[in-house]
Amino acid sequence: MSDPVSQSQSTVPAPMPLEGIRIVDWTIWQQGPVATTMLADLGADVIKIEERVGGDPGRGIVAMSGVDLGNRPNFYFEANNRNKKSLTLDLKQPEAIEIVKKLVAGSDVFVQNFRKGVAGKLGLDYESLRACNERLIYANATGYGPEGPESGDPSFDQLGLARSGIMLAAGEPDMPPLAVAGGVADQMGAIMLAYGVLAALLARERCGVGQQVDASHLGSMMALQGLSVSACLMMGFALPRSFRSQAGNPLWNHYRCQDDQWICLGMLQPDRYWADLCEAVGRPELAEDERFADMRARSQNAAAAVAELDATFASKPRQAWLKILREHPGDFIFTLVNSVNDLPADPQVQANDYVVDFDHPQCGTIQMLGMPVRLSETPGRVRTPAPEFGQHTEEVLLELGYDWEQIGELREREVI
Repeated sequence: MSDPVSQSQSTVPAPMPLEGIRIVDWTIWQQGPVATTMLADLGADVIKIEERVGGDPGRGIVAMSGVDLGNRPNFYFEANNRNKKSLTLDLKQPEAIEIVKKLVAGSDVFVQNFRKGVAGKLGLDYESLRACNERLIYANATGYGPEGPESGDPSFDQLGLARSGIMLAAGEPDMPPLAVAGGVADQMGAIMLAYGVLAALLARERCGVGQQVDASHLGSMMALQGLSVSACLMMGFALPRSFRSQAGNPLWNHYRCQDDQWICLGMLQPDRYWADLCEAVGRPELAEDERFADMRARSQNAAAAVAELDATFASKPRQAWLKILREHPGDFIFTLVNSVNDLPADPQVQANDYVVDFDHPQCGTIQMLGMPVRLSETPGRVRTPAPEFGQHTEEVLLELGYDWEQIGELREREVI
């Protein structure tokens, strides 16, 4: 017979690391909202301030593109705003600014991603809000950093890709600058902003001080390419684009299989693996070929080595090669090349809950991105969907001490 105490305890959700932390989120689109979503996933109480008419333009971006969602959620807004509450305000009205300041007085973090100067014009800059709460963490998501002649310029993901150098790091040497799909600069800017907020919260706990945090597209995308940027700084050159067909180390390359699926090899010590790999793929004669005798020889004859492996891998479907390489005692380092569309069904994704099922109140069971980081005792999780527009306005105002009559008056005056 099972222990009823144990059963009841097992239904209690584990504590979350940011429970008790309140974040005021005045952000739109992706870079800022994703940062606060990451913090909300860890348990923070995130109150999203939206313009009273229209709200976050991310709510309409999918419809603008002409996609018929049907009964499916707006993936853009859901991904960027889950686990939050929505408070609608007309920030051009002083009563609305007063609401924000009351909210900030009892909060830990304020996050914004508007152009330089916008917050100051409304009285929502760091100095103004610090007067309400000297322990406040004030976080800015920017394009190019808080200083310099272009610090006030607007930026979107595409511009972050362009300015950071990654467009000319992707692809092969003869290709034009390449964009990377999926809002990568926005995502990376968000990750670094959330990282900064967590560091500032720890510093406040240890040192008792609030402070400003800034993370930009430019700085974040440079950090993402830290190894190449470091090579540029210390050696005078960045890691160059290279031709796949001329890879100096053919065991650090990717190959098309018979079924048009790709396999990727990642062996940084190729002399350790070359002979075993040649045996495994049925080409033992390549290990005896003087052109490929060691790493230096293979590098000098790179095009020929890659051509031999291209022809070899093209002779069997990918699944057959995966089985051969996995069962060989050579302990090879390799994996398959996924598309984003392949990820939900990837067994490693499923086993680690990198994608999770979620019961959406309007759309039924959907899948959402899970937590990329596992905390054994205080895990993060998806708790609530992205909020409906203004869904929590009354709830937040009641918590701030407004009564229903005052709320009604604010609504009549179109403050909320």
